[in-house]
Amino acid sequence: MNFELNEEQTQIKYSIREFAESEIRPHVMEWDEAQHFPVELRPKLAELGLMGVLFPEEYGGSAMGYVEYATIIEELGRVCGSVGLSVAAHNSLCSNHLYVFGSEEQKQKYLVPLVRGESFGAWGLTESQAGSDASGTRTNAVAKDGGWIVNGSKNFITHAIACETLVAVAVTDKEKGNRGISAFVFDKSMEGFRSDKKENKLGMRASETASVVFEDCFAPRENLLGNEGEGFVQAMQILDGGRISIAALSVGIAQGAYEAAISYSKERQQFGKPISAFQATQFKLADMATQIECARLLTLQAAASKDAGRTVTQQSAMAKLYASEVAVRVAEESVQIHGGYGYTKDYPAEKYWRDSKLCTIGEGTSEIQRLVIAKQLLKG
Repeated sequence: MNFELNEEQTQIKYSIREFAESEIRPHVMEWDEAQHFPVELRPKLAELGLMGVLFPEEYGGSAMGYVEYATIIEELGRVCGSVGLSVAAHNSLCSNHLYVFGSEEQKQKYLVPLVRGESFGAWGLTESQAGSDASGTRTNAVAKDGGWIVNGSKNFITHAIACETLVAVAVTDKEKGNRGISAFVFDKSMEGFRSDKKENKLGMRASETASVVFEDCFAPRENLLGNEGEGFVQAMQILDGGRISIAALSVGIAQGAYEAAISYSKERQQFGKPISAFQATQFKLADMATQIECARLLTLQAAASKDAGRTVTQQSAMAKLYASEVAVRVAEESVQIHGGYGYTKDYPAEKYWRDSKLCTIGEGTSEIQRLVIAKQLLKG
């Protein structure tokens, strides 16, 4: 299979690279230090079509495929993991859930503004007692007068404060287990729906992560996504695509860390020559480059399969597992190559390292990816 980007995809890649270098890189450390979520980028992201990468033109989208999408997320992650993560969460999770499972009325009301970049979208699955075990959801929705009264909370939600639209799951029938979980779309104008604690994170500090709380929040019947009891199955399907974006983000972070290491190794002199001249450094760089290329190919394979309409549960889990762990290894080696300077904020290696770790946790930990892969392997 040929995974060389075609002319149009290559043009997309370098236009996003140019944007990231000019509009994002100068502010990366400033945003990271201040934990500033750069909402000021939203109009620029929308202008480039990055708020609706995967969606048809009829909804205002860019009508691109997952190969283009993975390329975009990689290029953003190469410069700033936080921005890449935000674009990924907005597209893959909230907006995609609405696109795949929403009614036409819901799409017009909620998806179109998201795609146009008029607001950020958030997606609520994780809770304090329901992380890897999403079936342990405790947020509940009780049927009442043409809708549901929702109570509970969601944790570690990207865009929880900035969002105007949130897709979240709640238990509508606790006797049915996973089949008693339903998905709803909420907006900030709903009484009883509010943002809560913002997390003080190790990495991805410019990507807003907070909690949302539902206190007797009324969700009208027309805000149910799909059919009652389908929320858990919907969420698992959405994660199949979402994991491709996290794999791409991982590749981008790894690529950025590798490039920083290459640059530093050519400049840093020891024993009268650059450290890139030493075999120990060369072996590190060779291993880093090889692992990144493997991760990229695995990610593009999953993206191409998704574009072809195939089930990608196994492929996306493999790509996410491998690429995320590569990102951590490569970023750590980048710190090592930088030596003492790698442990300071004067060089970019430490930030790539901090940002990389989230990729092995978010949208399913590495342990969960291994379980997903094993389940697929042992089918039948």
